[in-house]
Amino acid sequence: MEITYLGHGCVEVKTAGHSLLVDPFITPNPLAAHIDINQLQPDYILLTHGHEDHVADAEAIAKKSNAKIISNFEIVTWYGNKGIEGHPMNHGGQWHFDFGTVKMVNAVHSSVLPDGTYGGNPAGFVVSTDEGTVYLAGDTALHQDMKLIPEFFKLDLAVLPIGDNFTMGIAEAVKAAGFVGVSKVLGIHYDTFPYIEINKEEARQAFESSGIELLLPDIGSSITV
Repeated sequence: MEITYLGHGCVEVKTAGHSLLVDPFITPNPLAAHIDINQLQPDYILLTHGHEDHVADAEAIAKKSNAKIISNFEIVTWYGNKGIEGHPMNHGGQWHFDFGTVKMVNAVHSSVLPDGTYGGNPAGFVVSTDEGTVYLAGDTALHQDMKLIPEFFKLDLAVLPIGDNFTMGIAEAVKAAGFVGVSKVLGIHYDTFPYIEINKEEARQAFESSGIELLLPDIGSSITV
């Protein structure tokens, strides 16, 4: 399983011969100016919630690549009205796709689509394939429901927001990693805006002191799990 960090909350997961793009916010992000969305050819686009900084490029990429959107019922319906195929889910539900399974789990945040349409409830995803299992937390606060995840899944990686202010910060993300039972975390949702700038070295040390490796790859760089 190869995971490429594309800035802010966006990652691409390549697994089982498929590409899954999560929360594409690329063209409006000056830190990701070197990423060409026309080169992305995902089979699926997973959207954790409807905020602009997570869906900005979803329509353009989906129409170019013919990717199917996986999200909550409200978001899938909104994109369906734009002629984009989707698979609707809701919290607690799981579905088997051709690449593996997706479980929709709770997130504590808010959600509204760019035109003001109600975006349903925010969510996270657990993606499980023969190559590994990853928790994509989306935008969330720390919450006790995370403790349920390792009762059903053995995770290889958690993708957690660490920028604070709009989501949990570093201390809470360390605790979240403990809740879900991982020793390796990919940090997201930091440095894009002044509100969420972090000290990377302090962040790494905070995780390391709890026996957890924090991965902060450059935008466009990949890791393998």
